Amino acid sequence: QVQVVESGGGLVQAGGSLRLSCTASGRTFSSVAMGWFRQAPGKEREFVGAISWGGVTTYYADSVKGRFTISRDNAKNTVWLQMNSLRPEDTAVYYCAASRGRQAQRLASYYNYWGQGTQVTVSS
Repeated sequence: QVQVVESGGGLVQAGGSLRLSCTASGRTFSSVAMGWFRQAPGKEREFVGAISWGGVTTYYADSVKGRFTISRDNAKNTVWLQMNSLRPEDTAVYYCAASRGRQAQRLASYYNYWGQGTQVTVSS
C-alpha cells in the first residue's frame, strides 16, 4: 500500500508563487510515475502535470505550461509542483497521485494512489 500526502497549499496573490510537496511511502516510489491533478469548485478534476519514474519526462496541461514545473527526488520519496505566475483560475484543491507504471500519463485512471489534496487559493 502506498500513502500519498500533499502539503504546501495556501493563499497567494495573483502573480505569486507556491511550491507544493508530495511524499509517498513505500519502496516503489522510485519506480512509478507521479502526477498532479486539481479540482476547482463545481468542476471536474483535471490533469495538471506528470513526471516519469526517473524524472526525465514531464507533461503539463496547456493551461499551466511555462508556469508550473514538476520535479522529484527519489531518494527523498518526494515530488514537487512549483507554481509561478499564479492566476485566480488556478484556485483549486490540488491532488498528488502515484501511478501504476513508469511512464508519465495524463489520465487519472492511470493512477492508483491519491493524496487527500491541498487547497490553493489565488486572490486577484
